[in-house]
Amino acid sequence: MPAVTVSVVIDKTPDQVWAYLRDISSHVEWMADAAAIRFTTDQTEGVGTSFECDTVVGPIKLTDEMTITSWEDERRMGVRHVGVVTGEGEFVLTPQGDERTLFVWWEDLSFPWWLAGPLGAFVARPVLGGIWKRNLKRLKIKLENG
Repeated sequence: MPAVTVSVVIDKTPDQVWAYLRDISSHVEWMADAAAIRFTTDQTEGVGTSFECDTVVGPIKLTDEMTITSWEDERRMGVRHVGVVTGEGEFVLTPQGDERTLFVWWEDLSFPWWLAGPLGAFVARPVLGGIWKRNLKRLKIKLENG
């Protein structure tokens, strides 16, 4: 699946965005497709942290297994998907002046045969892009409105 990239500018500094983003368990508060997160390692942040995320997209429900692959405070958080859906993704924070942050989220995913493999990924691309764009709007509202 070609990478899906979405972004939003948030009226908070990168350190303010990161202070919330670093708590992986809080991602269910702004990701509509993430129903629950369970850590599978003792650590809950940083490279090597692994977790399961119950993901719901329309009628499709699955457990997404992920491991954090990159972690740069106030800059980036990368993840590898190793479960039913495989691939990589990353959140990247870039300062925009003194009080704003550009949040870019990209994912490059592969689907199993029973989700129609490459054809399913092609069909899912705009659907997931729309969901993730709405997720970033929810994050923006949450961070800017307290």
